[in-house]
Amino acid sequence: MQRIDESDTITRLQFEEKEIILLGTAHVSRESVDEVRGTIEAESPDHVCVEIDAGRYRSMTEGQNWQSTSIGSVLRQRRGFLLLANLALASFQRKLGSELGNKPGEEMMAAIEAAKSVGADFSFCDREIQVTLRRAWAKSSFWNKNKMIASLFGSVFGSEKLSEEEIEQLKRKNALEEMMGELAEYLPSVKEVLIDERDRYLATKIFEAPGKKIIAVIGAGHAEGIVRILDGLAKGTMDRDLSSIEEVPPPAKITKALPWIIPAIVIAIIAYGFVHSGFDQGIEMFGYWVAVNGALAGLGAIISLAHPITILVTIAAAPFTSLNPTIGVGIVSGILEGALRKPRVVDFEHLHDDILSVKGFFRNRFTHALIVFFLTSIGSSIGTFVAFPFLLSLLH
Repeated sequence: MQRIDESDTITRLQFEEKEIILLGTAHVSRESVDEVRGTIEAESPDHVCVEIDAGRYRSMTEGQNWQSTSIGSVLRQRRGFLLLANLALASFQRKLGSELGNKPGEEMMAAIEAAKSVGADFSFCDREIQVTLRRAWAKSSFWNKNKMIASLFGSVFGSEKLSEEEIEQLKRKNALEEMMGELAEYLPSVKEVLIDERDRYLATKIFEAPGKKIIAVIGAGHAEGIVRILDGLAKGTMDRDLSSIEEVPPPAKITKALPWIIPAIVIAIIAYGFVHSGFDQGIEMFGYWVAVNGALAGLGAIISLAHPITILVTIAAAPFTSLNPTIGVGIVSGILEGALRKPRVVDFEHLHDDILSVKGFFRNRFTHALIVFFLTSIGSSIGTFVAFPFLLSLLH
């Protein structure tokens, strides 16, 4: 492999008869859009690879049909946290785009249009964002899942405006990679999924693209990783089989067992109190469990501005759902909130604008139900870990 760095954004690689041109972009930069269009028209490649997946392309061209999304189905399928992460990610990109005067992903659309104009084929070379998030989710502990959501929302709802210097720095970066990079630093356990795996996936798809001259339009942050992997693919030292990173790994045995182990221990402690310390002691321990778990879950419902009925049901249900691994109080409260304040057509129509602010998240009935689900789940989880050591201390 022969490498020629023509500029800060263009790297030209020669593999025997195949030439690959890596064009690093920033997803929110107008300059990137113009450079992508100009480079493809000047080079007239055989094939153009774009760093988006087919699902994102459909969403950008056809829009997301949120009206068909049922909040009840999302929560029953245990996809509430994942949907929140998706919405927060979309909010982050749109917020950056509004500050920098460009729509996220516009340079990828420009690449596709330019490819068509010069008669070149094109392909989507990124892994499905859902697979990436689900793999990161599967590799995270419960607390790391919460840290991931908190980091996403911190990026979304930060009130600080970007300085001119920060804007110029972002114009040289990929907005999605900026957030992914922050998450990788905050959660080192998922760096492999967010950064390394995607470098490998992109490089392999680019290497296998047909034609003698290939232009790959990628986020600038991927360039070095892709060059390294392309070199390995050319030498035969890198595996071209991507099946292992295209599926969500099954949860570890301890991860599957933990939701059953914790309730079993709590029930055993309370039962021990009844048997060895007397009925009064057992009742006191059970009452403490009910009070702490119900109060903190209820506090989550109050903070989320849930419907009064949702708050009362959350307080009553939390102590018992915490002992049932098959259902969490967040699922109960989120579904109930969605039923009491059923999302309207206007909520789906304004969803893309509402996710840009805290007020919008609370005002929109669809996202509000997700917030109720999230905060009541967190409250109940904290209640479980707060009550646990105190139950032990009450044993005589």
